[in-house]
Amino acid sequence: MQIVLTMDAIARAKEFLTEVKVEVKKVTWPTRREATGGTAVVLIVVCLLSLYLGVLDSIISKAVQALLKI
Repeated sequence: MQIVLTMDAIARAKEFLTEVKVEVKKVTWPTRREATGGTAVVLIVVCLLSLYLGVLDSIISKAVQALLKI
């Protein structure tokens, strides 16, 4: 399979990249403090959720074992 780049395709690619550059300039990027705070919140929620699910799994596992009398 051979890829043929036409001048039209190259022009469209350049236009696309120019538009991407313009849009990226419009983005409001978070400060380091905001990014660190958001990351901390995510990590805390993930840890709490994994702890909750671990405890719940343990309880359900013990209940199933008791029902099956293993």
